[in-house]
Amino acid sequence: MTVAAKELTLVANTIRGLAMDAVQKADSGHPGMPMGMAEVASVLWTEFLRWSPQEPEWAGRDRFVLSGGHGSMLLYALLHLAGFPVSLDDLKKFRQLHSKTPGHPEFGETVGVETTTGPLGQGFANAVGFAIAAQMEAARFQNPLLLNRVYVTAGDGDLMEGISYEAATLAGHLQLGNLVCLWDDNGITIEGHTDLATSEDIGKRFEAQGWSVQHVDGHDAEQVRRALACASAAPATGKPQLICCKTTIGKGSPNKANTHEVHGAPLGKDEIVATKKALGLPAEDFFVAPEAKAAFAAAAARNEQARQQWHAGMKAWEQKNGDLAKAWRSLRARTVPADLLEQLVASAGAEPAATRALSGNVLNKAAELVPGFVSGSADLDPSTKTRIKKSGSFTHKDRTGRTLHYGIREHGMGAILNGITLHGGFLPAGSTFLVFADYMRTPIRLASLMKIPTTFVFTHDSLMVGEDGPTHQPVEHLATLRVIPNVHVFRPADGAETAAAWTHALSRRDGPVVLALTRQNLNKLPHAAGWSAREALRGGYVLVDTKDAKVTLIATGAEVSLAVDAAALLGTQGVPTRVVSMPCVELFLQQDAGYRAAVLGKAAVFAVEMGRPELWCQFTGRLDRCIGQTTFGASAPAKHVAEHFGFTAAKVAERVKQAL
Repeated sequence: MTVAAKELTLVANTIRGLAMDAVQKADSGHPGMPMGMAEVASVLWTEFLRWSPQEPEWAGRDRFVLSGGHGSMLLYALLHLAGFPVSLDDLKKFRQLHSKTPGHPEFGETVGVETTTGPLGQGFANAVGFAIAAQMEAARFQNPLLLNRVYVTAGDGDLMEGISYEAATLAGHLQLGNLVCLWDDNGITIEGHTDLATSEDIGKRFEAQGWSVQHVDGHDAEQVRRALACASAAPATGKPQLICCKTTIGKGSPNKANTHEVHGAPLGKDEIVATKKALGLPAEDFFVAPEAKAAFAAAAARNEQARQQWHAGMKAWEQKNGDLAKAWRSLRARTVPADLLEQLVASAGAEPAATRALSGNVLNKAAELVPGFVSGSADLDPSTKTRIKKSGSFTHKDRTGRTLHYGIREHGMGAILNGITLHGGFLPAGSTFLVFADYMRTPIRLASLMKIPTTFVFTHDSLMVGEDGPTHQPVEHLATLRVIPNVHVFRPADGAETAAAWTHALSRRDGPVVLALTRQNLNKLPHAAGWSAREALRGGYVLVDTKDAKVTLIATGAEVSLAVDAAALLGTQGVPTRVVSMPCVELFLQQDAGYRAAVLGKAAVFAVEMGRPELWCQFTGRLDRCIGQTTFGASAPAKHVAEHFGFTAAKVAERVKQAL
């Protein structure tokens, strides 16, 4: 369906008017990008993109990602015109408290928003994750109806960020032909024209990364239409598509178009009057041309027909493929067995081992039990043990593989993981060393903000990395991850706790889980007879109890064994000591006050963990009762590092007695 040129102009100008008015009313925002990309978005949404306000989560829809989230009024205007629950009143409340139209799009807050795009480049990498998930889903269930297309708009800032390079090169390598990027090539950033900071040939860069590249005038609807038709008809197993759209930021503004002034500030009342006059729009605020409504109504009717056809096709497929259809439904529902914990505990193994190795055992059992679980690493599987052994690798030749290889691209991996999660059905995990979590902090934070179940696996979790030295020994990382709202950091101390960690990661639905795992082997813990790993799912529990305790010693991960040894030593020195294992602080804090009080006990509370100690003051009440690490580590065998920094049973016991 082709929209007449006159109608398409009115659609584009309606978008421009809504963007100008909303930003002006809010006295805050970014009108330039929506005004510049209005024609591109109009052609895409009225002629190519599959969407449905009747069923916004329709699995057969295409995905539209606005990577430059500051241009949110473009998306909000499109959603309004398309009939999603974004009213004119919502547009008038742009950037106001509790509105459906926040400054940057937020997944879960506004129907039709596929992902939260704030920091530049994140949305672009999310789109790569969406495309991977669609390829994986369609191949696994042998159903082309599940292979949707992903369209992402990206600006100069998105493509300057290093994450876009990481994600784009992986997309090209994997031949994600269902991915289309519309580059808003306007040559403007906040400080001025882009030649202040870059002279890169973006098209050649993407060609070198394995993309097919087209160049169009972003204000010529026919050129945009031809480019989108070519990209949309390209093989889904071929090259991803980049359409370089040469645009003018703030298009239509007589005095501010093609200037950085229109990027992130209202045009001003006088300039809006002049712009509307130049565009042929009436002076009234929040005007929507009837022709624009009609164009979107026609697109909605086309999309509704496509949706009904898709459902009919899926029904026929399900009738012919009973087992596959049942498996697909299970994946989409993210089902996990009721006895997941028990099965994972049994798989962990009873021998002393590093929790990364125990995690490898548990993870592979989880892959058998949870159809949506997929895994991968940033080139570190031999260390992180995250390969799914009974499945192949996901490649351009085999889309059914459940192990992804991200290369040495931690930042890109984190955002791609979020895209896979957001696609629906899948429960992805990605891994690297804990010290490299800083490369992934933004996607971890955004997963938490979006309340989505992505799992981030980090190994080599302490000074006990040893010889690799302070560059690879995490000190502050556990603390910095724990202070991100809604992140659950799980640091298990043995096989049962590792099974509990994975059970929580695969069962949680309102946020991400971080697993922090050891490189070194751990001792078996002295669990009491009848102890259940379900206690670990409460975040903290009493591991060693004693009468008339003078001290309760909290520990996590490898330091739990250290605490057990220190408690035994203190006991011989007249200081009866309880030991609490607290694998997940966040889960423990969610327990009722009575449980927390019973676990912590009435004795003086101490904590031991090879990391920044300040967080533990919430339990100990005093920093001198928090035995941690406030300096960088040292390069030496792990045993010598532990002795040097005081992480031995004797030195922990001495610290406790001094503080008492």
